[in-house]
Amino acid sequence: MDTTVFLQIGTGLKWAGIALLPLFALPLIVVALPGVLDGFAKRLSAFIDRLSGAALGAAMVSGLILLFAQLAVVVLRYAFGLSFTWLSEIVMYAFAAMFMLGSAGALRDSAHVRVDILRPRFGETGRDWIELAGAYLFLFPICMRIITTSEAGLARSWSLLEGSRESDGLPILFLFKTLVPALAVLLMAQGLSESLKAALRLTGALPPETPEQLNAEAGGHGA
Repeated sequence: MDTTVFLQIGTGLKWAGIALLPLFALPLIVVALPGVLDGFAKRLSAFIDRLSGAALGAAMVSGLILLFAQLAVVVLRYAFGLSFTWLSEIVMYAFAAMFMLGSAGALRDSAHVRVDILRPRFGETGRDWIELAGAYLFLFPICMRIITTSEAGLARSWSLLEGSRESDGLPILFLFKTLVPALAVLLMAQGLSESLKAALRLTGALPPETPEQLNAEAGGHGA
C-alpha cells in the first residue's frame, strides 16, 4: 500500500486545522469588541450545535448496534456454544463509537458530569467567565494533546489499512483508531460553541441562562 496518499491527506488535514485555529480566539474577541462579530458568532455556534447533533445521532445508531450485537454474542455463546471474534469486535467498536461520537452532543446538552463546587455560587456573569476559563485552560489543551499524541499512530494505521490481529476479526481497526482524534475534534468544536454562547451572554447579545437550563445543568452534573 502506497503511503504517499495518506501522508498527503494527513498533511492537508493538519494545515486545515492550523488554518482554523484563529477561530478559537473568537469568544475573546466577542467579549472585547461587543457587537462586531455577534452575528457570525451566533451562526457559527448554531452550525457547530447541528454538527454535534448529527454526531449524537450516529452515536445513538451505534448504541442500537451495540445492543443487538451484544444480544447476539450472549445468545450464540450460551445457547449454541458459538463465539466469533468479529462479533465481539462489533460490540467493542460500537461502544467506542457511541461514547466518542456522543460526547460533543452531551456537552451541548449539559449532560456531562462536572464537579462544580464554586460555579453555582457565582452569578450569571461569574458562571460565564468560568465557562470560558474552563474551555481555554482545560478542554482545548487536553483535546489538542489527544490529537497530537495520536497523530503518528493513526497515520501508520491508515497507511497499512490496519485490521484486526485475529484471523476472523474485522479489517477496520484503522477506522476504530480514528475515533480518538474525532472525539477531540468534536469536543473542541463544541467547546468553541459553548464559549461563544458564554461570550455572547456576557455582552448581552444572548439572554442569560433560564432557570430551567440551570436546573438541568445541576441535575446533569450532580454537583
